[in-house]
Amino acid sequence: PSVPRHTNRLINEKSPYLLQHAHNPVDWYPWGQEAFDKAKKENKLIFLSVGYSTCHWCHVMEEESFKNKEIGEIMNKNFVCIKVDREERPDVDKVYMTFVQATSGGGGWPMSVWLTPDLRPFVGGTYFPPEDGVQHVGFRTVLLRIAEQWKENKDALLESSQKILKTLLHVSEISVQGQESPPPSEEVMATCFQQLSNSYDEDYGGFSKSPKFPTPVNLNFLFTYWALHRTTPEGARALQMALHTLKMMAHGGIHDHIGQGFHRYSTDQQWHVAHFEKMLYDQGQLATTYSRAFQISGNEFFADVIQDILLYVSRDLSDQAGGFYSAEDADSYPTSTSEEKREGAFCVWAAEEIRALLPDPIEGATEGTTLGDVFMHHYGVKETGNVNPMKDPRQELKGKNVLIVQSSPELTAARFGLEPAQLGALLREGRQRLVATRVQRPRPHLDTKMLAAWNGLMISGFAQAGAALAEPGYVSRAAQAAAFLRKHLFDPASGRLLRSCYRGKDNTVEQSTIPIQGFLEDYVFVIQALFDLYEASLDQGWLEWALQLQHKQDELFWDPKGFAYFSSEGGDPSLLLRLKDDQDGAEPTANSVTVTNLLRAACYSGHMEWVEKAGQILSAFSERLQKIPITLPEMARATAVFHHTLKQVVICGDPQEEDTKEMLRCFHSIFSPNKVLMVADGDSSGFLYRQLPFLTSLERKDGKATAYLCSNFTCSLPVTSPQELRGMLCL
Repeated sequence: PSVPRHTNRLINEKSPYLLQHAHNPVDWYPWGQEAFDKAKKENKLIFLSVGYSTCHWCHVMEEESFKNKEIGEIMNKNFVCIKVDREERPDVDKVYMTFVQATSGGGGWPMSVWLTPDLRPFVGGTYFPPEDGVQHVGFRTVLLRIAEQWKENKDALLESSQKILKTLLHVSEISVQGQESPPPSEEVMATCFQQLSNSYDEDYGGFSKSPKFPTPVNLNFLFTYWALHRTTPEGARALQMALHTLKMMAHGGIHDHIGQGFHRYSTDQQWHVAHFEKMLYDQGQLATTYSRAFQISGNEFFADVIQDILLYVSRDLSDQAGGFYSAEDADSYPTSTSEEKREGAFCVWAAEEIRALLPDPIEGATEGTTLGDVFMHHYGVKETGNVNPMKDPRQELKGKNVLIVQSSPELTAARFGLEPAQLGALLREGRQRLVATRVQRPRPHLDTKMLAAWNGLMISGFAQAGAALAEPGYVSRAAQAAAFLRKHLFDPASGRLLRSCYRGKDNTVEQSTIPIQGFLEDYVFVIQALFDLYEASLDQGWLEWALQLQHKQDELFWDPKGFAYFSSEGGDPSLLLRLKDDQDGAEPTANSVTVTNLLRAACYSGHMEWVEKAGQILSAFSERLQKIPITLPEMARATAVFHHTLKQVVICGDPQEEDTKEMLRCFHSIFSPNKVLMVADGDSSGFLYRQLPFLTSLERKDGKATAYLCSNFTCSLPVTSPQELRGMLCL
């Protein structure tokens, strides 16, 4: 490779996104004191650009504007330019995204915001094309106009930025008004169900027309709603909506049928044409959601999807030290000699390519049928490509096919006169040949940053899948990742989590010079993962660490005045707002998940103040939960868990003995959203017995493994058979 013409300060960073911009002609600074001091000293405005390494439009804006020498000169002359990886610094991203959404009615990445030297925003947007067009103002023009405004009307700009900040502080506040109590759970659940039901797509599943996102938070809400209303028509509809959505997603082009895993979202109503990046947080949450679908339905189809997701993550997103990488890009070079990346190039196929790879005639099928004919029919492949040009504005997918299952195995088999079992083997053979061809294509960029929060979501995915499928290999992979977090993203001296670490040279794990401290979501998703891992592995060490982290979370983030947790720590002068997120989106918001975490923590420790805190969070979000719970489906779900009181399922027995294992298998095979598991193994010096003295009063009946259902530390009569336990769990 040729020596780069330009190198800026980002070359010293660890984030793959920041490193992508290290050779732009723009004099980029990372977010930090050096940039702030320069802006103040030279009395310059700041141009803040926020994105992430697998963001398609971030790449486009870089190619068009940030690599353009003339535009770079305008930026360097008039502004101090700062680049932020939103996955490293969600706190900075959230402050300025709140501003962009409030002032423009929309938001997204790349985010472009202009700030005064004291970091107050006054103009913002997302992607800007480089030059003026009929419908839009170009980036070059915006830069020059803003620079001119600062020269001519500095005082007016400063005044307006002050007003904007006041308004933002007011609108972003979430706190308890007066003596509010948690909202009534039945009402919140019913409203949320109704709102989801009204926005549900009866044909293809999902909760919007297009684009379509997986939104596991909606599906997990529906599973809990079903579990509490099993015998009602509404309960049946909730289950049908969730399972149908999961099936349609698995058949769709959003699911990578050749390389496994799920893409970020589909641009159409049919889950067909994907936006091709793959994010760790989607794989983790979907592994969990498909595990629940399998527990509820027993349908092996869902088990296959779980194995598919976890194969992808184990193979492509796993660091050899045990952590999980963040994401794979959507864009890649179509061939090793291509000069320009294209979206989806790694994943799409021309019909003639498939014909050439699968020419074999098939014995026993209708005459003249080749493996290519069967494969192309089953996966919706068309000679001229199967992508609607309306969904391909840049013509990157012209003549290509995104594989989508459009026919049931039975129909495909019948069409070609095949037995269903024979069809399965043929499709498997076809997929394997496509895999062999695809691995020779240039791979998309891999973001090897490892984030505590997203690793937490993935640990939950492996742990819950391992428990539901009785697959110990998945549980040990979860434990390996938790041990990685403890070693690389936890500081035992302070008891704090760190946000991120990175794959360094020679595949070592590296940390930034000044490590980024963990945010609320890092604590919440890791604590949830440790509870899930305890239930799957019964290793009490994970439980002990979870409770320590919960105490630390309370200390760093709790708002004693308005209740609920702030997303970031106090005391950082560069953060203008200390916010509480109020929306369950691609990931659940931390306050939503922490309600259930607090209830689980209380069950394992006897600290009842955690139950009180859970109620206070629900009170702080009460108005939103009662009016638009569809924006907080995970918190709506948690209102039901709070209201119904978490039940402790205590199994007295030796985890190595067959009768105890049978009881555990029974527990893990059933979806029961308001139960926690603990095993009383008789070792009174163990962590659980020290936390919960009532366990010493529970014993095995007639020497057999015995289960008790306890609520608020008062227990039911003992049962000794899996059948009786099953009856108890379905209550």
